[in-house]
Formats: sequence, C-alpha cells, structure tokens
Amino acid sequence: MGNGDDSYSLSRRRLLQMIGSTAGGAAMYQAMSSLGFAAESPYRGPIDLQGAPKGASVLVLGAGMAGMTAAYELRNAGYDVQVLEYNARPGGRTWTLRGGDRYTELGGLTQQCEFDQDLYINPGPWRIPYHHHGMMHYVKRLGIKLEPFFQVNYNAYLHSSKAFGGKPQRFREVKADYQGHVAELLAKATRQHALDASVTKEDQEILLESLRDWGALDKNFAYVASDAVSDRRGYEKNPGGGLSARPVLSKPMTLHDVLGSGLWQGIPSGDAFDMQMALFQPAGGMGTIGEAFGRELGPLIRYNSKVIDIHQDSSGVTVTFTDSLGHESKQSLRADWCLCTIPLSVLAQIPMNVGQKMAAAISAVPYASAVKAGLQFKRRFWEEDEQIFGGITYTDLPIMNIGYPNTGFQSAGKGVLLGAYIWGFSAMEFTSMTPQQRVQKVVEYGSQIHPQYHKEFDNGVAVAWHRSPFSLGCFGTWTSDTRARHYEDLCQIDGRVALAGEHASYLGGWQEGAVTSALDAIGRLHQRAVAQGAKV
Repeated sequence: MGNGDDSYSLSRRRLLQMIGSTAGGAAMYQAMSSLGFAAESPYRGPIDLQGAPKGASVLVLGAGMAGMTAAYELRNAGYDVQVLEYNARPGGRTWTLRGGDRYTELGGLTQQCEFDQDLYINPGPWRIPYHHHGMMHYVKRLGIKLEPFFQVNYNAYLHSSKAFGGKPQRFREVKADYQGHVAELLAKATRQHALDASVTKEDQEILLESLRDWGALDKNFAYVASDAVSDRRGYEKNPGGGLSARPVLSKPMTLHDVLGSGLWQGIPSGDAFDMQMALFQPAGGMGTIGEAFGRELGPLIRYNSKVIDIHQDSSGVTVTFTDSLGHESKQSLRADWCLCTIPLSVLAQIPMNVGQKMAAAISAVPYASAVKAGLQFKRRFWEEDEQIFGGITYTDLPIMNIGYPNTGFQSAGKGVLLGAYIWGFSAMEFTSMTPQQRVQKVVEYGSQIHPQYHKEFDNGVAVAWHRSPFSLGCFGTWTSDTRARHYEDLCQIDGRVALAGEHASYLGGWQEGAVTSALDAIGRLHQRAVAQGAKV
C-alpha cells in the first residue's frame, strides 16, 4: 500500500533493482509500468456526470477511498446513493490508529492502542506522491492540511546485519562512497581511452569534468579523503567556531566494502517515480482523509454492515447484509445500479450473479501479505541521539525498514515511529504470531539498529493485513499474465454491477488507483444510466 511487495513482489523488487542497475531507470520504469506500478495518474480534473436520470439510485459497497469517491460524486450529480461499510468507521485501508482505538483481527485477538495524544501510526497507506492528482484534488476539496513526507533522509541509515559488523551506515556515506568510486572508475576508463568507441573526444572532456563534480574526485580524478568528499559524506569532526573550529576529514569506505555490503541497493530508494519528491502526508494521519469523506457523506453510509449476497436482475440490484457485530438478522437494500469496491479477496467469497468472465477475474488476483508495526518510545531518541528527522532506514533484517515521524520535530515527551513495514515470507511469518509477539520481535530486531530500543520502548501495535477481516490482505497483486487475461473482464460493467478499487487499476496498492478506478467506473455507469433511463 503504497508501494510494497508480497512474496511474488519481493522477487519482483529484486528484478526491478537488477533492471535499474544494468539497463537504467527508463527500463526499470517500463518494467514497473507493465506490472501496474509507477504509472502517472490519469486524473485530469473533476468528473462530469451531468444529466443523471431523475430518481436513479446507486448502491455503493465499501466506504474506502474508491467507494467514498464514487458516492461523493454520484450524490453531487443527483443520484440517490447509499453506502454499506463493514467497519464502524469510514476509510477502509486509509486508516490511522491512535490512542484509545481498538482493533480486532481474524482469530479474535484485540489490540488496544495506547499511544499518547496526537501520536499515531498508519497501518495502511502513509504517503501521497505529488503526481497522484486525484488524491491531491480530494484532499484539497475536503480541506485537509498536508505535511511533507520525507522518503529520503541522508542522515537515516542503510543497514546490513552482514556488513560493517552489523553497524548501520548513514545513507549519505554509502551514497557518496558508491558514487565517488564509480566516478573514479569511469574517469579511469575514459582517460585510458576505453570509451573512445562510444564517446567523442569533445564529450570525453565534458564527461571527465562532470565525473569530477558528480563524484567529488580530486585533480587526479581519484576518490580520496578531501574537503569535497567530506562535504558529501560528512566529516569525522564537523566544522565549528573558535579554537576548536578545524574540521577532521572522514575516510571513505573502500569500493570493496561498499559493494560487498550490498547497501548500494538502498541508494535508489527515492528515485522511482512513485517515490520522488514531493511526497505528502495528511496532518494527523492518513485516516483523516477517510474521516473527512465520512463527515461529508454523513447518513449515506451505513456502518457495521457485512455484505453476504449480491443479486442483480433486469431492473436493479439487491444486496443482502447483516450487522457485522452480529446483533441483527439479515437485511437488504435495492438500487438501480451497484458499484462494488469490496476487496477481491473478500468479494470472491460472496455470492454474486455475474458472468463467468468477471467471476474468473475476481478469483484470479491474490492479495499481498504485509505487516506494519507502530512503536511508542519514552522519548524521540532518533532525533535527540542520532539527529534523524523524518525519512526511512532500510535494513536486511525481517523488519525491512524503520519510518521516522515527519512531523512534531523536537517535541518533548513520547514519540511513535514505524518500527517495521514487512513484506513477503517474513510478513507471513509475522502474521502467524500474536500481535504482542510481533511487537516484541520488531523491538528485538530494531535494537540492532537503534540500541536505545529496549530502554526507551513504551508500547506498540502490529497490524498483519492477511488477518484484516475487511480486506484479507494488503492489496491485489497482478502479474503481466493475469492482467492480460483478466483485467479488462474485471473492469467491464456486468449488467448492473461495476467493480472499482485499487485492484481495478494500474496503480495497484495506491489510493490513487482506487480514486481513478472509481471515477472511471461511475463515468461508465452514468452513461448506461442515461442511455437506459433508469427508473426509481
């Protein structure tokens, strides 16, 4: 959500890294786009739904981003709209856990979030790229304040448990040293005329000058300790004032150490299209978007409603549901049209009389396994002790990364960070644990990067998405083969039923995929409604 990987995707991530490092960023972007990632949002402005038939009704299933976007626009166009939502809150996977919140996962284990006031964790999406135009439009429309999200922090860490004695290295050190050594090698090859067949003499001169600047090389095109190098990777002792002002230069890592550590794999973490600045987060947590949509739609949303049957006929759609808390017997609602945004992992288990092609498509898409853990500490030691303000640390440990809060800098009192964002087989292993065991393991692993963990830890929560009763997984994972065989069948309107959600997009795992999918689906539903002159 927002850019993750399941067991399939983990190998995909490695594949993309290989493509990027050997064939270049353009080739990697093309590969990502073919798998449904990295595409720019097609959103080009508010949808036009003029001419809605008088009295026409639409039943929307799910109050996540797709469902509420659709309900909002359909209502504004004059449709009679009702929304059924499984949870007691709006937002779906656009969700924030704050102090006082309770969450019960499949299996009945309940977590009570004990974070201090104004502290939170986003179990689902946590960032909005600037080019996700639909999300940016609705955030502005709903009056939600945005804050910067720091994807790359040069003072955060790249960590390998197998390199440098398990000691984390600053991102800027790894980047500067890798870049510097590569620049020196390329400069050497250029000066030895190894590139004569590829680069003209004039361009070789320009290339050498650019490599000296890019790699902070000395006059002999060597990457060695110097003021220029320390200005990139940091000083052993920083410049100051007075008698102790003289800086001490830092010593670069050897090329062998940089390559052998594997830490270079973390350098492009902000280069992918979806990760390039500017990225944003809503003030107060991603859930504020869902909550604002919920306030806007008000009584149109019926909460705690578990859909158990979807049946269409020639004149409309009847949806049967129960109280998800188990307090009431079966009820039903009917409308002329139905927009279903229920995740396919759940929808595949609900009886629905659609054609064989849509049914096959619904069953063809597995959902990613992912785990997020939020940890509250007694103080913001990452800022006080290590001067890490926002951004992400990447590690080869099962926790995969640590996300630092991008707001509340230098606040007194406690702080919450994202202790883990886990994918693939590690996520499956963590999913099998109790929430308390997950938190304990995250603290144990995280202490290898931040030794302060054990002393400063206060409390935590851990959400395993395959145990989420409303999604049964993090997001739909397409392959190029399943997209070719099933994607269009999934998105086609079947009688009076249309599907929408991130799973029905080429922006899988992103909220923008849900928004643009919903707008596309209701645009086509509207055309049908107008053509058929839907009746009450």
